[in-house]
Amino acid sequence: MAQKKSTSSTPENTPVQFVFGKSNYRLMLISIAVVILGFILMIGDTDIYDTRKTVIAPIVVLIGFTIAFFAILKKRG
Repeated sequence: MAQKKSTSSTPENTPVQFVFGKSNYRLMLISIAVVILGFILMIGDTDIYDTRKTVIAPIVVLIGFTIAFFAILKKRG
């Protein structure tokens, strides 16, 4: 008995569709940069109770995570 060749439903010339759009990836890169900036603000060997380390840096990290959350939920467009 002859076997049928399986045909794929998408032709080979179809461009690849990414999960997110270009703006989503830009926002993700920005959020990664903001989170890294926040962790850089936390490092240092000076006073451990410095305002920059205990207040400003954690806020910057949370802002970075918020941007990432927004980038994931934003619709393509």
